[in-house]
Amino acid sequence: MQYYVDANAKRPGCGDSAHPFKTISSAAAVAAPGDEILVYPGIYREYVDPKCGGTAENRITYRSTEPLGAVITGAEPLTGWEEVAGEKNVWTTRVKNSLFGDYNPYTTYVAGDWFVVAIKAHTGDIYLNDKSLYEVTEREKVSAPEIFRASWDRPSSLLVWYTEQDEKTDETVFFANFGDKDPNAERVEFSVRKDCFLPSEPGRGYITLSGFTVCKAATQWAPPTAYQDGMIGPHWSKGWIIEDCEIYESKCSGISLGKYYQKGNDNKWLKKRYKDGTQTQRDCVCIATYEGWDKEKVGGHIVRRCNIHDCGQTGIVGHMGSAFCIIEDNHIHHINNKRNLDGAEIGGIKFHAAVDTVIRRNHIHNCSRGIWLDWQAQGTRVTGNLMHHNCLAMDRSDLDITKDEQIICSLMGEDIFIEVSHGPTLVDNNLLLSERSVKFAAQGGAFVHNLFAGSLDCIGLGTRNGAPDMPSDRYTPYHEKHGTKIVGFMTFLHGDARFYNNIFVQMPIYPLFKELQTFQRAHPDSPGAMWDDMNYEAGTFVYDAYPDFAEWDSWFDDTCAMGSMPTHPNRYYDHLPVWSEDNVYFGGAKPWKKEKDPFVDDSFEVKLTLKEEKGAWILDTNIFDHLPGKNAGIISTATLGMAFESEEPFENPDGSPITFDADFFGDHRQGPCCCGPFANPAATTTL
Repeated sequence: MQYYVDANAKRPGCGDSAHPFKTISSAAAVAAPGDEILVYPGIYREYVDPKCGGTAENRITYRSTEPLGAVITGAEPLTGWEEVAGEKNVWTTRVKNSLFGDYNPYTTYVAGDWFVVAIKAHTGDIYLNDKSLYEVTEREKVSAPEIFRASWDRPSSLLVWYTEQDEKTDETVFFANFGDKDPNAERVEFSVRKDCFLPSEPGRGYITLSGFTVCKAATQWAPPTAYQDGMIGPHWSKGWIIEDCEIYESKCSGISLGKYYQKGNDNKWLKKRYKDGTQTQRDCVCIATYEGWDKEKVGGHIVRRCNIHDCGQTGIVGHMGSAFCIIEDNHIHHINNKRNLDGAEIGGIKFHAAVDTVIRRNHIHNCSRGIWLDWQAQGTRVTGNLMHHNCLAMDRSDLDITKDEQIICSLMGEDIFIEVSHGPTLVDNNLLLSERSVKFAAQGGAFVHNLFAGSLDCIGLGTRNGAPDMPSDRYTPYHEKHGTKIVGFMTFLHGDARFYNNIFVQMPIYPLFKELQTFQRAHPDSPGAMWDDMNYEAGTFVYDAYPDFAEWDSWFDDTCAMGSMPTHPNRYYDHLPVWSEDNVYFGGAKPWKKEKDPFVDDSFEVKLTLKEEKGAWILDTNIFDHLPGKNAGIISTATLGMAFESEEPFENPDGSPITFDADFFGDHRQGPCCCGPFANPAATTTL
């Protein structure tokens, strides 16, 4: 059955084409498996709570009849502004608190595990012409705003707002500085709803959301140890499709594929403090396996062809519910650029336990971090993505390491961060063009046919909890092959990494980063050095202290009697082996000292730029003129073997083997093939 929705209808109807509903919620209240809800262009200021899910055979589909024409927003117009006498550019207005119902974003603060309270921020926001202003916590700063130096857009940080409660009138009072704009002549809105399209109860699966604009919700911080909020989300169900949507200006996360509410174990680290956050996260995973986290009930979502931007925490977030998913062909950009929110849960994509999830053909850029795969990236594959400018804010000219260490270190980003995972995690055919390509505080990774224009970072670091004087290893679960049942827990030995047919290019290092690297290495006992070595030098040389397989294997040759000392007493706790073969190193990038047949060429000045022209991204480089004719040939699952701890091969989610005979564009490779992501590289390539 088809239902119709039109916000511009004269009066609410029964939902047929001649008498459409006025709200999407009206259709969501009656939609049943197999139904399609067709939504006409208009602004839908509502929270849509689907009362029913579909089935694998009969989905429920919500479709905007005009691409992006139907706008679901968590915001309302904020009008009635009056100038404040004696204060230049300062305006005020107020609203009755009865407007908010049981959730007032202007008395609710952003909070949660791993959230760093840089400022005491409310979940609400004020928007001037679709762009959020910066909240300040002191009334005086509205009339005398200051540049927020951590922001990617410093001039905009002078547009600020402040809120307080008038208890006598039960009103929320706003003060704002709009610069030279008159708020009564512009479009000013404020977020009043927590979510836009998300079931209030779990288990409502097989829903498609297609072609909508979704924006401006007062979402809450979404750590892995809490119910994970987002403007859009399946809420712990199965088989959603979110496609062709534009998603922007969520206070925290745009899409949540993540975790359900666990009574007694929701933000437990923040609320009770006695157990470390890592321990409560382990508890969350174990509890979930008893309460229904499995492939048949949870995950398996598809997010495709969406434009996700300008969200405060993440574009897409998910813990466990992000398993068995496909994230493809999305444009994810300008995430966490305001930098008013800080913490350990930030990125274009931030997934925990993305078991057998494929992230492919996405364009991810201008985020403080591109993709963060945290915990249990087992069977996760990142392939064919274009990633660049995922880093410190681009305006760095006045930052100084001696006075801005905290700002700088908190903003260190990279294209991909893989943390405390046993793998197998596969990264192939990507263009990783940020100053730091991969931060790898993990093991069980394979890197095949990538172009690294940045460094490998955090090798051998980042897997402890942070106790300075006592052991604090982060024991992390690993699973059955292609499933969620927990097989065991183990800390990290590091290594167990594979590099085949990649190109590593040393680009010029920004002077500030050289200073930071020197500072960090001069203070190896500092708290930051436990989490990041601030490496900006390209190449696999960071594994020089690690054994190759033959050396590692020799540690186990003796069959000593019980009680006698083996030839390598630490063999079960030393670093795992590394495999590296036929990679290419340009511009001063350095190979692993035990690498088989590296190709190193420092004889030419590297040219490698990425530019945007008329909506297209173009790679302009001379490196392909210098590629060798020989490499390791076609790589496959058989070449890569299996991850050490999980004992799972680097294979497809269905258990079938992978042959890396298709390049970034899907073009066929023939052996002997070129290193890097292109089968037929050219000096100028439109991506």
